[in-house]
Amino acid sequence: MIYKNLAKNLRIQINSEGYQIGEALPAEKILAKQYGVSRMTVRKAIDVLVDAGLLKRKHGSGTYIKEKDFHHENASLKGFVELMANTGHNVKSEVIEFSVIHCPLSIASKLRINTNERIFYSRRIRYVDNKPLILEDSYMPVKYFSNLTLKHLEGSKFDFIENVCQIKIAGSYETFHPIIPDHNICQLLQVEINIPILRLSTLSYSVHGDYINYSIMYRNTQDYIVEYHLKREQ
Repeated sequence: MIYKNLAKNLRIQINSEGYQIGEALPAEKILAKQYGVSRMTVRKAIDVLVDAGLLKRKHGSGTYIKEKDFHHENASLKGFVELMANTGHNVKSEVIEFSVIHCPLSIASKLRINTNERIFYSRRIRYVDNKPLILEDSYMPVKYFSNLTLKHLEGSKFDFIENVCQIKIAGSYETFHPIIPDHNICQLLQVEINIPILRLSTLSYSVHGDYINYSIMYRNTQDYIVEYHLKREQ
């Protein structure tokens, strides 16, 4: 429907740097002209964003930005808990699967280990203010993390690796792909069917050159925005 597409465009617009929380949205007639739609379509699109908690109407005054989607700027390698620290949001990780398995060939080739080696497999849902933003599948060699527990995964994995195991993370290779999630992922992330999300695979390595973690993360891009600030080497 036209108003749903307009709601998506308005969502991008209010999440841009040009708009601040508390600022008024342009009048309906201005938005109608900007997007080439009727004022009724604009009104229905705004209703969607009001229901989502991003906009609020003030009678006789206009429509104002109440909240923006969860957002962080990435300039260095950090874990999710580190990125969300000091934002004022409640962050929680729910571990829904945790087991020791023999490493599948596809994962062994990433971690540069043999298929007969054991790895920890975990699936976590990362929540912010009780809203599911990330679904993460993680693979970690047992030989490096024999003391890994469910409790560690409910907190910060980076904190466990560096402060508990004393393994210094040197960097990570990352690959992004837009995908149409399957029904199970849609349910876990509470997103609509046939709406694209972002699939991010990360391969982390230590200062000694060991590949210590391979993760596949599914990001709810409707509610979670990442901005990368990359500097060119001089």
